[in-house]
Amino acid sequence: RYTDSKMVCITGSNGKTTTTMLTYHILHKAGIDVGLAGNVGRSLALQVAREPHKVYVIELSSFQLENMYQFKANIAVILNITPDHLDRYDYKMQNYVNAKFRIIRNQTTADALIYWKDDPVISEQLHHIHTDARMLPFTDNSFEPFPGFEGAYLDTFGKIVFDTRKGEMEIPTQELSLKGKHNLYNSMAAGLSACLLNIRREDIRRALEDFEGVEHRLEYTATKHGAVYINDSKATNVNSCWYALESMPDTKSTVLILGGKDKGNDYTEIESLVSRKVKAIVCMGKDNSKLLDFFTGKVPRIFNTHSMQEAVDKCVETARKGDTVLLSPCCASFDLFSSYEDRGRQFKDTVNAIKDN
Repeated sequence: RYTDSKMVCITGSNGKTTTTMLTYHILHKAGIDVGLAGNVGRSLALQVAREPHKVYVIELSSFQLENMYQFKANIAVILNITPDHLDRYDYKMQNYVNAKFRIIRNQTTADALIYWKDDPVISEQLHHIHTDARMLPFTDNSFEPFPGFEGAYLDTFGKIVFDTRKGEMEIPTQELSLKGKHNLYNSMAAGLSACLLNIRREDIRRALEDFEGVEHRLEYTATKHGAVYINDSKATNVNSCWYALESMPDTKSTVLILGGKDKGNDYTEIESLVSRKVKAIVCMGKDNSKLLDFFTGKVPRIFNTHSMQEAVDKCVETARKGDTVLLSPCCASFDLFSSYEDRGRQFKDTVNAIKDN
């Protein structure tokens, strides 16, 4: 009610913090008067009242979207929808999907919806709803864009093509600062948002090339005794862990730390990746019975631990030179830690305290 600033609103089960930070980075580097708000940055209301900006980039969870009524996103981004927080939604996936799709509420023909074209849940929901917003999909599947197409796609030469009414721009995927398939999608969504805000192509390209990533998301921590330790504490659901495992080498050289507050997780989604890539699972939580029941017999070794120190000690005992120790818990942090940030920082502190001899 108190601002006519542009609102770029980003949601999704996974990747929303990275995409929000990346979008903010592009706009800030381009000299735009931009504020960062929602689950990251500072309070949107406080900024509107005391430090107004022309554009806000806002990360929105399903919890926040549940109470979205009059607010409108000028640019809405839905990255993906996979099972998460089902304990909050009566264990009904459709209730969760409905909450996510409130991000398009009140949008008009002057607004835009950016979404992952290949997400089956998003595609199914779009068959059952109507929106007046411009539709801009992104995909890593090569295809011939049809007349009037707007969106982003991967061409046969390994370049992302951003195509809007203002024209096209391209960037080779190897020049992106963020690596991995999930970050390809995040870069597409952020780049499209910037294109719609008329950011210069060279500014978009430069920012996509020099963004430094988000703490607690596939964050390199240290190399100890020849093993690489990676902090992915932000992986609080199974699909997020899937993306982390997908980026690991196709050898049984990963020691995976799982555990925390289970939100109705179905671990079958990562079962095949665990089978191919994981040599040991270290369960870390107050109650690891569900993890132990599911994964026992599916990996060579599995451990039951109840603190960060105990978990890291088991990783040191198990990991060998050339292995990767991956904290990607699949679960919320609230059984042993105050937040996923607290969990990630404790992991980094504990790893860095490992003696080198």
